[in-house]
Parts: sequence; C-alpha cells; structure tokens
Amino acid sequence: MRKFKTQHLTILALAIALNYVGANIALFLRLPIYLDSIGTILAGALLGPLAGALTATCSSIISGVTTDLFALYYLPDGLLTGLLAGWFLYHHQRTKRELPLVALGVAIPGTIVSSLITYFLFHCITSSGSSLIVQLLSGLGLNQFVSITLVQAGTDYLDRLLAIIVVTQVCVHLKQKIKTL
Repeated sequence: MRKFKTQHLTILALAIALNYVGANIALFLRLPIYLDSIGTILAGALLGPLAGALTATCSSIISGVTTDLFALYYLPDGLLTGLLAGWFLYHHQRTKRELPLVALGVAIPGTIVSSLITYFLFHCITSSGSSLIVQLLSGLGLNQFVSITLVQAGTDYLDRLLAIIVVTQVCVHLKQKIKTL
C-alpha cells in the first residue's frame, strides 16, 4: 500500500478548497456552469482516480453542510468526475487536441447521473444558474427531461472542458517544478 505523503495531503486540501471556492462563486453569481470540479480534476490528474473521488466527496459534504444543500445530492456526479478525470489524465500527457474529447469522456457519465437527479429529486429546480435555462426551454414547450438533459450536457461539458484546460496547464507547470509527484 502506498503511503500518503504530506505533499499529497496538501494537494487534496488545496483541491477541496478550489472546489469550494469555485462552487460558491458560481452559486452566488448564478453562473450557468458550476466551477466545482477544478479541484476534483486536479487531484485526479496529479494523484489518481481515487484521490479525485475523495476530493469530490469531501467537497460535496463541506459545500452541502455550509452553503448549498444541493451539493450533497450531486455527490455521485462528483465521484464519477473524479474517477474519470484520474483515469484519463493520471500519468497521461494529453495534447491540446485531445482535451475536448477527454472533457466529453469525463462529462457524459456525470451528465446522465446529474440529469436524473435533477429530474427525479428536484423536479427541474436547483440552486444552479442553469435551472433558469431549463425553465426557459420548458416554458417554450420542450419536455422537462429533455430540457434538463440538453442544458446539463452543455453546461457539464463546458465546465469540465474549462477545468481540464486549467488543470492540464497547472500540471505542466507543477511537474516541471516538482519531480516527485
């Protein structure tokens, strides 16, 4: 069994803080993207899939208890994001051309899970700014589940792509400076 180093715990703590701050910025500004997975993807890319899943779990619990109760319910989406980000990015140097496909691979499973959660548990209304878009599409006559899935697919993809681009740039610079990761 691999021992946790202080460096690893520090990265996990930083990743959880990034998720918390990003999620709260998106929540308070009512942004249509979530910004709650940058730390999850960072932990997955630097430390592997289980670290990504652990980061998502801790972030969801902290956000759910402090500022956004909805975060607890979307924990399965975060777990998938952490596991898939770690699987796609850990030990793999990705080219800029591959990043949109990696974002797609990370986003699609989470989109399915979060769409189902939003539809069945919350009847299309959550704390996210994307709920406004869902309501607009539903008001225009589109089926609610289709509205949720379309909006969730678009916002999840943009959110994950942005996070993956940021994380890959950070990883490139970190791995040049720190050879022991």
